[in-house]
Amino acid sequence: MHAPTFVLASASPARRSLLENAGIVPVVSIGDFDESQVQLSDPMELVETLALCKAQTVAKKFSDSLVLGCDSLLTVGGKIYGKPPSVAEAIARWQQMRGNMGILYTGHALIDQQQQQTLVRCGITKVYFANASDREIEAYVATGEPMKCAGCFALDFRGGLFVEKIEGCHSNVIGLSLPLLRQMLGQLGYDAIDFWS
Repeated sequence: MHAPTFVLASASPARRSLLENAGIVPVVSIGDFDESQVQLSDPMELVETLALCKAQTVAKKFSDSLVLGCDSLLTVGGKIYGKPPSVAEAIARWQQMRGNMGILYTGHALIDQQQQQTLVRCGITKVYFANASDREIEAYVATGEPMKCAGCFALDFRGGLFVEKIEGCHSNVIGLSLPLLRQMLGQLGYDAIDFWS
């Protein structure tokens, strides 16, 4: 069985970079799925459903390919957070997050069109935030970085300064769990190295 074309159904530069650094250079395709259609209160169910919808939307454009869709969110104190809608909201959110622990959920949906199979999984990582000062929070939000991220921080950039530790998969926090992807590929009968370019 030859390895199909690997398609990433995401506009996220962080997800693309994770794949490329792991040797997988994906075809990037962004669907037009309206995330507001999905209203679920369980964070795992929400990210898995959104990841699957994104992958299905893009899979319609390709044949004989392997399509990966992902979606991430953060919960703090049981409350679900996606990308902050405003600077004021980002600052307020960081004031809640500092000194606390959040749980980062990333849904992964893999559609194998060769074998007509779909796998959906969720990576879960605990993130412990530093007790950042108001000045640090305002400066960080002013960079614009938190506005682009589920959970209001980017672990692999400036946001890493304000994370004390994580429990679980590091790349999951960036947007795509490489160990989980490897396991999913294995379940479909592939080795991750089959997709090295």
